[in-house]
Amino acid sequence: MNRYPLWKNLIVVVVVLVGLFYALPNFFGEEPALQISKRDGAVEQSALSEAKSALRASGIEYKRAELQGESALIRFPSTDEQLAAVDVVRAALGGEYPVALNLAPAAPDWLTDLGALPMYLGLDLRGGVHFLMQIDMEAAVKTALERRVDGMRADLRQAKLRYVSAEVTDEQRILVRFRDAADRDQAIDALAGDYDDLAFDSEQIDGEPYLVAKMTEEGVTTERRASLDQNITTLRNRVNELGVAEPLIQQQGDDRIVVELPGIQDTVRAKEILGATATLEFRLVHGTPTDWAEAAESGSVPPQARLYERRGGGPVLLKRQVIVTGDRVTGASSGFDQDSGSPAVFVNLDSQGARRMADITGDNIGQQMGVVFIENRTDTKVVDGELVEEKRRVEEVINVATIRDQLANRFQITGLDSSQEARNLALLLRAGALRAPMDIVEERTVGPSLGAENIQAGVNAAILGFVLVAVFMMIYYRVFGVIAVVALLSNLVLIVAVLSMLQATLTLPGIAGIVLTVGMAVDANVLIFERIREELANGMTPHAAIKAGYERAFATILDANITTLLAALALFAFGSGPIKGFAVTLSIGILASMFTAVMLSRALTNLVYGRRSRLKGLSI
Repeated sequence: MNRYPLWKNLIVVVVVLVGLFYALPNFFGEEPALQISKRDGAVEQSALSEAKSALRASGIEYKRAELQGESALIRFPSTDEQLAAVDVVRAALGGEYPVALNLAPAAPDWLTDLGALPMYLGLDLRGGVHFLMQIDMEAAVKTALERRVDGMRADLRQAKLRYVSAEVTDEQRILVRFRDAADRDQAIDALAGDYDDLAFDSEQIDGEPYLVAKMTEEGVTTERRASLDQNITTLRNRVNELGVAEPLIQQQGDDRIVVELPGIQDTVRAKEILGATATLEFRLVHGTPTDWAEAAESGSVPPQARLYERRGGGPVLLKRQVIVTGDRVTGASSGFDQDSGSPAVFVNLDSQGARRMADITGDNIGQQMGVVFIENRTDTKVVDGELVEEKRRVEEVINVATIRDQLANRFQITGLDSSQEARNLALLLRAGALRAPMDIVEERTVGPSLGAENIQAGVNAAILGFVLVAVFMMIYYRVFGVIAVVALLSNLVLIVAVLSMLQATLTLPGIAGIVLTVGMAVDANVLIFERIREELANGMTPHAAIKAGYERAFATILDANITTLLAALALFAFGSGPIKGFAVTLSIGILASMFTAVMLSRALTNLVYGRRSRLKGLSI
């Protein structure tokens, strides 16, 4: 007799029911929605009520609006209402509330309340934009050296060691020129202990004593890693400012970052914000307008100053010492100056930046301070009939103002060309500065219609594969073929359930993995059924043939699935992006097929034949 003990039957039933429960939300689909978040906290009920009032006033129909955690979600009957509503809601709530186009699960609330959520859809299924960004690591190292030069100047002044000049060369070296070798040697002794990531040496260049500092290999590695980490964090902040739901931002290799923005439509603005490297520096003004003009004409700049160009035209000298940089900014918003009505950015500093700003401005009331706008730009030119990209660093003074009072943690910046520039600058300051410049080396845009076609094509492929396998199995193996089809259907349900429980992102390669699993999962049943046929041909009774078929085929099934699982794990370990998605679905499919093809199939066979004591034959 072929019967499972009660506990095994219970395991099979519980696993199938749990799998069906967690797979169920995926069959309800999604509906267009707007996701509302708040820059510095949770969305309040009052803000959601204001958005609803604005929609009713505009005659835009919506299904329901609700708070979900720290954000809010407004659902719509169709994409037409969704697209019409996004501008209305943004205008009603203002820039403090990013509004993103989203697709919300249409599953009943009782399912979501119990934690049953659908899978996420990847970029190739949902539509959106994909960027591959390359970090300029040489520029990162050079910027790090420039930061150290500023610190070395301050340390040398504090140690009362006179030097002629200090600069970073194109060879990634710091050169500090001294009048005599004695001062240089003292400087090396004074600086070496404070800069562990620099290797110091002394040289004679053109008969002059120089201190030469280069970054150590360990220092270069640390700086490259820090640049990658900070750029990823900054990009995440910028994506949040764009208001994109469920973005993907991840490292690829040692110097590249992948950014995928599902559902985004304004790709031009996305490129502009993600690739921008704008930041600010606040410096005291050096000299008078007469000194500025003389320095520009003669090219002779005092060693303690730097010559800049003003945005409106004309030179200006600013002191080399930086008061505060953009990385001390904790908040920024755009608006208009109350006195002049011109566009302005209102800036908040962290505690350290506020203390430094207060100390410097308090000691220099009546003096002037300049705001330097720094941006790395890429220009495209035609050279010999080919498009060539040329990088350049733009540093211009956007504002020079007299310090009337001691400044602290909040002040405003004027001198901007337009309100759009003020909004962009405020956004970039809020998101933080990139530690190293980046270029977009690859860009792909997937339209939502193409995403729908991909989903339909993938679903059709899965259905067709399942139907073909099911028809063949039922014709060739009859009743046992029906058992195999039920096990195969349960296998699909379990795959979808596990992906939903993991909140995995389903992509086209993932669908390919599922389709491949459909074909592979039936192999185990074929091995079992053929073994049963062999045992019947050898003269075994039907019950003995069933038992021998399942037990003797198990070792072969286990070996075949383990080797495939090892290949899937290798793909996951060494692959990236779509390859990982394929490996995940394939691995889950292998484990699910082991359960359904062996344990569930045996339970169904026991249910059909196990209680029949006088069994003369099998429909196989």
